[in-house]
Amino acid sequence: MSEQQAAPVNIKIDDVDYKIDDLSDNAKAQLQGIQVAEVEMKRLNMQLALAQTARNAYMHALQADLPEKGDDTSH
Repeated sequence: MSEQQAAPVNIKIDDVDYKIDDLSDNAKAQLQGIQVAEVEMKRLNMQLALAQTARNAYMHALQADLPEKGDDTSH
């Protein structure tokens, strides 16, 4: 069985602890927006890492396919 993590009871913002239950509905909505944005940023960072890896692989393949320097096979 896996245990679910309980939602945090407190949150620290600018070195001040706040009880989430004491926040207004608007503040809770803003907090949820921040959490959604952080998840999306992590997803995008993973996609960026994949794209960079692919770019590096294409660059290595291109370099392997280029003629040697001084090799005059382009004419």
